Amino acid sequence: MKAATRRVAVGSVATALIAGLAGCSGSDGPGTLGAPAPKKAAPAPHGAVRLIGDGSTAFTGVQPGLLKPERLKPGQQPPQFVVFSWDGAGEDSQKLFSHFRKVAKKYDATMTYFLSGVYLLPEEKASLYDPPQHAAGRSDIGFNDTQGIKDTVRELRGAWLEGNEVGTHFNGHFCGKNGVDNWSVAEWKSEISQAKSFVKNWRTNSGLKDEKPLPFDYDEELIGARTPCLEGRTNFVRAASQLGWRYDTSGINDQLWPKKDLGLWDLSLQMVPVPGRAFETLSMDYNFMVNQSGTAKGARSMHERWGDQMRNGLVQAFNRAYNGNRAPLIIGNHFESWNGGTYMRAVEQTIATVCVKRDVKCVSFKQLADWLDVQDPQAIAKMRTLGVGQAPKGGWAAFLATQPAAPAASPVVKREARP
Repeated sequence: MKAATRRVAVGSVATALIAGLAGCSGSDGPGTLGAPAPKKAAPAPHGAVRLIGDGSTAFTGVQPGLLKPERLKPGQQPPQFVVFSWDGAGEDSQKLFSHFRKVAKKYDATMTYFLSGVYLLPEEKASLYDPPQHAAGRSDIGFNDTQGIKDTVRELRGAWLEGNEVGTHFNGHFCGKNGVDNWSVAEWKSEISQAKSFVKNWRTNSGLKDEKPLPFDYDEELIGARTPCLEGRTNFVRAASQLGWRYDTSGINDQLWPKKDLGLWDLSLQMVPVPGRAFETLSMDYNFMVNQSGTAKGARSMHERWGDQMRNGLVQAFNRAYNGNRAPLIIGNHFESWNGGTYMRAVEQTIATVCVKRDVKCVSFKQLADWLDVQDPQAIAKMRTLGVGQAPKGGWAAFLATQPAAPAASPVVKREARP
């Protein structure tokens, strides 16, 4: 896969560079895909797989490995959620996708993999992609080859069977002057439709007709995304809302409890500490790199120090939430070996540090959205009143206690409403 075009945007925090971007980038999961319980088709025999379309995807029943979302009891302290996510997820010669699947299993974590649709489209079929405001067959991150598609599908298949989420990072990764920031709602819908199509037809497009299907219905699986370079969010959210999606992670937030935007949970990346510096940066490997070296090939003598700085910054962000307002921590990454793999080591060390702690749930965006959806909206609203790192005065038991019932009121005389 070709490397992504990289662009940096400057945020409101002094000198903190906060743009996101898509990077480029095993083994299968359980041998049986599971008993199907399709939403749009009659049940197949137990243990069978019901293929969809050309067999690129399939109905295989309820996804395994998911936490059951439970509503907080009165006075209960919320768990500390942490979401690790990957932009432009694909398996290449670095084998980082397969590596982090193993890391996730080791630490009982699930993650979100934002697949770039063109990573399932071979170079010779590039003309099938008709990007908004660009010529057909154009992509700023290239396309893939047969082996790359085969390897990526294998990892996606295994990841989903382990409880991970497959979202989308869309397709061509166009940023800047002629990028996604200028797309209309209709153009975003076209991009989304094409991203789905490349997943739903990878067998036909690649010629890999003997490969096993992806074990999910992508129309049902796809409920959220992160836009290229965090651009174009306004019209994307409008499009996603009209399509019934459930979350977006394309913005910039502080470490506060989330709210909804046009019906979607805003689970955007967050500002986190940069230890030893007087500013914060976005919770993404790329942004630490830009603030440290400004290049993917910085001084080798600094690699360890830069990795420690990122790991410590993420852990500091975790600790101030864990010991404070318990707001979910959102972290974004790329399967890249920038500065000698510095940031991959930092992320792995962060996972090993935080996912093993009591009351911590390292989950996908989908699982976080599921949990948020079953909570009392008034409880979420109250938790949103807590500032970054602010623990509730008097403890959680008092903060989220059920309010006593009001005494019976005297009859109220209805009055005619005034204009």
